[in-house]
Amino acid sequence: MLQFLNPEYLLATFGPLFFVLACAMIFAETGLLIGFFLPGDSLLFALGLFIGRGDIQVPLWLACLALSVFAFIGDQTGYWIGRISGPAVFNRPNSKLFNQKNVDAAHAFFERYGSRAVILAHFVPIMRTFIPVAAGVAKLEWPKYAFYNVIGVVSWATGITLLGSWLGNFAIVRQNLELALVLFVVLSFIPIGIEILKARKKR
Repeated sequence: MLQFLNPEYLLATFGPLFFVLACAMIFAETGLLIGFFLPGDSLLFALGLFIGRGDIQVPLWLACLALSVFAFIGDQTGYWIGRISGPAVFNRPNSKLFNQKNVDAAHAFFERYGSRAVILAHFVPIMRTFIPVAAGVAKLEWPKYAFYNVIGVVSWATGITLLGSWLGNFAIVRQNLELALVLFVVLSFIPIGIEILKARKKR
């Protein structure tokens, strides 16, 4: 199962269809609550690198556009899930994932950073899945949410894909992709670690 979270395995297995699969996984991570475990950051980074080194014959601009669009559609799906059926979904006492604790965590992130949370959450694993739902549950005005959402998806999906394409020009990154992806994932979890330490210190 973990092989399906490995971009190199996905590329070897699906070839040119990897790009289509990447778009679907980005949508699932941002729009479907069960997609919180998907490796969005490393997937974008790897896709940019694969395009940069010629493994995938897709124009870089088209990849960035498609990934941003799928991330936007995913976020909108999450928002409307939260707006329409959020309380019913998350008020389940026996659920370990769809429970009030996760909503409260997303709300705390949202309250701390305000509207910026819609942008910043894309760069924080797990938060980018739950923040759209929290915005919907909180009934944040849709035009306002959509505005910040566009900024967030373009900054995240386009920015990280371009970063992967650029770093792919360096031989040390191309030859050590697995290590680079692990390092990238570790770095993406640093904001969560900082917040946990701050919360424990405050208590």
